[in-house]
Amino acid sequence: MNGSYPNTRLRRTRATGWSRALHRETLITPADLIWPLFVTEGDGVEQPVASLPGVSRWSVDGIAARAKEAVALGIPVVALFPNTQAERRSDDGAEAHNPDNLMCRAIRAIKDACGDDLGVLTDVALDPYTSHGQDGLLDDKGYVANDATVSALVDQAINQAEAGADIIAPSDMMDGRIHAIRMALEMGEHHNVQIMSYAAKYASAFYGPFRDAVGSGGLLKGDKKTYQMDPANTQEALREVELDIAEGADSVMVKPGLAYLDIVRRVHDNFDVPVFAYQVSGEYAMIEAAAAAGAGDRDALVLETLMAFKRAGCSGVLTYHAPRAARLLNG
Repeated sequence: MNGSYPNTRLRRTRATGWSRALHRETLITPADLIWPLFVTEGDGVEQPVASLPGVSRWSVDGIAARAKEAVALGIPVVALFPNTQAERRSDDGAEAHNPDNLMCRAIRAIKDACGDDLGVLTDVALDPYTSHGQDGLLDDKGYVANDATVSALVDQAINQAEAGADIIAPSDMMDGRIHAIRMALEMGEHHNVQIMSYAAKYASAFYGPFRDAVGSGGLLKGDKKTYQMDPANTQEALREVELDIAEGADSVMVKPGLAYLDIVRRVHDNFDVPVFAYQVSGEYAMIEAAAAAGAGDRDALVLETLMAFKRAGCSGVLTYHAPRAARLLNG
């Protein structure tokens, strides 16, 4: 490195706002945000999620209104997660294949309201539909059966694609599901439906509020460590990403986000594919708790953490703070 003090004063470019803007290495805009939304039954319903301050479950009409809000804010994609009624849950998660389930009705409502002005990303996993809270089908020993689950996930993905989903996002972590879904989408002539794979999804302690929001937390029997990744592992994440790209993923996701920025960076550096991260419910809740306790300014915390994702190499971020962040970024 050439230059020494006082010939080189790195504070020169920090001295004024215009200069800081001119030299800023990383930029974030509303177009970098994906807004996760929770869908529930009813009409005109808003149900605040106690463990996620500021986040609610919305009935389908409310989801359509949030979609219009996203377009107005410049947010390009919303992600949908259903809170399925208890009586519609079953051991085999059959409601996932119902063409008139909550997810499909919400997709159609968003497309009716916004057309192609907004992308719709849909979660593919069985935990919102199973009575046992696992992401897949259980064998007679209570183990999540990989291949039987993949078959069910394919049917779920096609159901969502036919309802109008733009991005299928398998979050289940079953082996081989990306190839199976890609082949089914091609055979069904859904050639332009993208797959954003939850390629490196860890068995994390940060998911609790999300499980409250979709109604699976109290149902979960056991844990998800036989299919979600060990938080201690890095090389395994790269293997997962490599396989999913080879199987047909258009983009990949790292989940959770802030605690796994090293994984984001390694994926970004090793693969020529868009990388996304999910600022998960526990991370969101910590920011909200810190702000409520006076331990930090909410707006500053939101923007700084989102900038960290972009700086680490993310093409975009799924965050419950998306509408707040978009308003801040829009001035």
